[in-house]
Amino acid sequence: MKSKYAILGLIALGIGVILVLLSSAWVVGWIAAPAMTPTLARIYCISAAQKLRQGNLKGAVADYSRALELDPKLANAWYGRGIVKENTRDHDGAISDYSHALELDPKLTDAWCSRGVAKKARGDVDGAIADYNRCLELRPRHAPAYFFRGAAKQSKGDQEGAIADYSEAIEFDPKLVLAYNNRGLARTKKGQWDEATADFNRAIELDPKEFRAYANRGLAKWNAQDLDGAMADYNRALELNPKVAEALDGLGSMKRIKGDLEGAVADYNRAVELNPQLAGPYAGRGDVEYMNRDWASALSDFRRYGELSKNSPDYPRMFIWLIRARLGETKEADQELAAYLDRRSPTKTDEWTATAAGFLLDRVSEADLLAAAKSPDSKKEKGQLLWAWYCAGMKKLLAGDKASAADDFQKCLATEERNRATYGFAQAELKALGK
Repeated sequence: MKSKYAILGLIALGIGVILVLLSSAWVVGWIAAPAMTPTLARIYCISAAQKLRQGNLKGAVADYSRALELDPKLANAWYGRGIVKENTRDHDGAISDYSHALELDPKLTDAWCSRGVAKKARGDVDGAIADYNRCLELRPRHAPAYFFRGAAKQSKGDQEGAIADYSEAIEFDPKLVLAYNNRGLARTKKGQWDEATADFNRAIELDPKEFRAYANRGLAKWNAQDLDGAMADYNRALELNPKVAEALDGLGSMKRIKGDLEGAVADYNRAVELNPQLAGPYAGRGDVEYMNRDWASALSDFRRYGELSKNSPDYPRMFIWLIRARLGETKEADQELAAYLDRRSPTKTDEWTATAAGFLLDRVSEADLLAAAKSPDSKKEKGQLLWAWYCAGMKKLLAGDKASAADDFQKCLATEERNRATYGFAQAELKALGK
């Protein structure tokens, strides 16, 4: 069930990482370099900026607070303290401090950008974009504002807008590694795999220790069916950062495809330990459990994947139906899947999965299912035909027609879509049927 798209939530991990950009030299230097002769308040600002640079956040916030006690109208002290608060995940406190700074100096472009980051972290994406827009009105060549606005657009699914903003960020700062990484990720979601790979390559050239780019390039190599290359990139990402759950998820999938189911489960388990909110490992682990006919465990993992997934929530619902039907709960399975279809918001992009789910509910004929699987994109068509034949085979198997079911499972294998979990499911069914 799980495909490469199950881990596409991966690693715009640059998004909202304010330490990467907003406590860099151009910010700290600005805070620490007032134009006027230093007063005691400004001396505290200089000390705070030095502590911020050293990673002493507690000392930095104390010095900024002391500066504000001495001079409450010192805009750069409000701004600097906001940066420290943002880096301690006090988003509300950061927004408040940035707002004070902007009241005192509405042309403080960096504060507009920084407040946007804090708003994005709180879930106010539109408010964040408004702040980035204001920053860019004041300073049109502000690379971080383009970067963060691109990240905000990306989180809203506006891949085109994100790519445009990342490209602007790169134009004004060609060494902005995360802009290449995130632009590559946006391109994967548009199916621009060659361009995405070029972006990940460039990110790695600029910073050979950028683990996010290795993990994302692994995804691109998976799409190109370069499984060994994908595995190497996932392993490299984990060498650089052993806690990258997305890389473990991808590595587990490579092992699953290669038949190392035990190793795959170990990687999925570790990924879940590291990030219980990441959807992909539940799907991958569910895939292996399904192949091993551990229906209860598979059902639990597919349910959890369905709760967390933003990319393809229809597939786990269909697997829940298949498992419950196998367990003799067809009526309950029908009710659950029908209720899901009735409340979901249909879009043009998921008409195929709605048709497949309708087939399971006897709302769509097999002929119409196979017709719907056709696509001008040959790769997409193969994947959809694989799923169609598998569903057709399962319906026949559940009805007791083992011979016809086996024929459909053989048609699954004829697609040669070996990288997809459904291919392995068809193999498992044939093995259970003695074929």
